[in-house]
Amino acid sequence: MGGLTFDKLLIIGVIAVFLLGPERLPHYAAQLGKFVRSMRDMANGAKDRMREEMGPDFDDVDWRKLDPRQYDPRRIVREALTEVDPFAEPAKPAVARAAVNQNSAYLQRKRKLEAVTAGEPAPFDSEAT
Repeated sequence: MGGLTFDKLLIIGVIAVFLLGPERLPHYAAQLGKFVRSMRDMANGAKDRMREEMGPDFDDVDWRKLDPRQYDPRRIVREALTEVDPFAEPAKPAVARAAVNQNSAYLQRKRKLEAVTAGEPAPFDSEAT
């Protein structure tokens, strides 16, 4: 409850009695009660609206599981790094991957040369030199 204990609330109440005085204290206590009731009604309204919009799935949600205070960033990162992706392609050996990269670079150079030798003028940029 924000670190408010009964002792602290009692001290705040005593200070309020001295500051407000016995004439105005009932009025402000009633206003405080109205405010607390309106906040409770607002929270219940939000809960009812969420129940309406989510339908029957609302009761199946484990709200403790969604509490942000339970998350440990170190554990989340560790699990994400050690998790195996079920949709990932099987890893190829490093030698085969290097050969594929070299082969694709070779094919790109070959396509560029074929485009130049097909009768088209070579690309030239007068501002480049």
